[in-house]
Amino acid sequence: MTRVAAIDCGTNSIRLLVADVHPETGELVDLDRRMTIVRLGQGVDRTGRLAPEALQRTFAACREYAEIIKKYGAERLRFVATSASRDAENRDDFVRGVLDILGVEPEVITGDQEAEFSFTGATRELTGRADLTTPYLVVDIGGGSTEFVVGEEHVRAARSVDVGCVRMTERHLVRDGKVSDPPGEEQIAAIRADIEAALDLAEQTVPLREAHTLVGLAGSVTTVSAIAQELPEYDSARIHHSRISHDRVREITEWLLRSTHAERAGIPSMHPGRVDVIGAGALVLLAIMERIGAEEVVVSEHDILDGIAFKVAEEAESGKAGH
Repeated sequence: MTRVAAIDCGTNSIRLLVADVHPETGELVDLDRRMTIVRLGQGVDRTGRLAPEALQRTFAACREYAEIIKKYGAERLRFVATSASRDAENRDDFVRGVLDILGVEPEVITGDQEAEFSFTGATRELTGRADLTTPYLVVDIGGGSTEFVVGEEHVRAARSVDVGCVRMTERHLVRDGKVSDPPGEEQIAAIRADIEAALDLAEQTVPLREAHTLVGLAGSVTTVSAIAQELPEYDSARIHHSRISHDRVREITEWLLRSTHAERAGIPSMHPGRVDVIGAGALVLLAIMERIGAEEVVVSEHDILDGIAFKVAEEAESGKAGH
């Protein structure tokens, strides 16, 4: 086993995984897995820049993560940054800050790399299960973008499109600096139109409807699972590999889009940083299920972080073998 650390910094959250990994068997044992909502992408759609306060929140999380990595003595660390930091004019400030705190440069990866990591992380454990047939469609619904990946053992086709829970909320649900509570029919229709256009775009390169098993990743999907199971608190073990029917996803999405901030905040499994953006995120999931005719979604807690960890461990092993 090789002890590695992986950090994934997205538009809405930054996440850390410290794990012991056996790259050959696909075994991965969590030592520490955590998420901090930092909203790095706050306002980036509008200004094209990372806000100073968003950078400060992100750097504070990095300092906390540096302590944890040191405590466990991980051999290697890889820091991957996605959508928001890819688009921002002042991304050099972000790169410098991370390098100072963690001693590694954040790799601003392409959509294709993001897809390969997500696919590996989400499907490595599903291989060989008799009740799930390939091809898989892995969908990673993030804050700023959604990744679609179709494949069997490896990625056959992938596409990243600019619809995510934060981007859709900021674009369509914010009025006079506040999130509409609850949104009006016209606002929901506008989000739906954006999602449908994004799905059309994804289908130009990814055969979405060929998939036999839909695998859903990231906070919007895992939160919908927690709500579907009526969990008294967020419970990764019960969420991982849970299955939610299309009808249940539709019920939950309709309720989230009709509810008030206080009602959503009252859900025991809801992360406070997700209360205002979960409606848009659930709507992305529902639209995907309807587009491909999926009867259910298999929810995975293992995603891009696990894919990064597998890759780091493989590189560490091949490095040792090369000496």
